[in-house]
Amino acid sequence: MGATRRRFTLEYRTEAAHGVIDSDRRVAEVARDLSLVETTPATWAREERRRIAGTRRGRADDPGHFCKSRSCGFQAV
Repeated sequence: MGATRRRFTLEYRTEAAHGVIDSDRRVAEVARDLSLVETTPATWAREERRRIAGTRRGRADDPGHFCKSRSCGFQAV
């Protein structure tokens, strides 16, 4: 049997992304601290940077959608 796929809330993904964006810590450090594979917080940080950049341009992206990629664990709440 395979492992159960973990799901993360928007708040958790956003906090993890800002753990990378707002600090001098490497993605690997954040991933290790959160018991995640390295690509997960990297993807979340990339998506959060895009969301922030879109908001700064005056284009308010849908706040309910953090990342639509299946690989990041997106789940509409």
